[in-house]
Amino acid sequence: MPKASLKSRRAADGQTKAALGDLAGCPFHDLRVRLAAAGLRATRQRMSLGWILFSRGARHLTAERLQEEAQESNVSISLATIYNSLHQFTNAGLLCAIAVDGTRTYFDTNTVRHHHFLDDGVLIDIPELKVDVTSLPAPPAGKRIAEISVVVRLRDDSPAN
Repeated sequence: MPKASLKSRRAADGQTKAALGDLAGCPFHDLRVRLAAAGLRATRQRMSLGWILFSRGARHLTAERLQEEAQESNVSISLATIYNSLHQFTNAGLLCAIAVDGTRTYFDTNTVRHHHFLDDGVLIDIPELKVDVTSLPAPPAGKRIAEISVVVRLRDDSPAN
């Protein structure tokens, strides 16, 4: 390859890298950037859990299911660390926590405002616009409604239920 051609190619590559960052498009780099933008250090545990959480698209997980997936991926991490990380991710806006009863909380990777169907322990997304919550009671004095989250519980359509 002629020297001029090689020089211009290197210059173009340099401009692309400057615009995109050296590792733009690398899933691990993107996760590090995402954690940093949320104000979280990219520790080994957060990177491992973040990879498991975010590499499979929008989904709903409990801490226990995340621990199972971590074990399946040969990532050794305690349930306490998983809970701590999930709450840190939620506080940083990377996840939404959905409490469906007093004993189970799901963590949703889809942080766009929406509602859910709950069908036998499985959450199914409902777009926010599909739920009409226009006639709510007024909040108590000195309070305002910060968010509305609807979970519609389903059961099989049979006469026995």
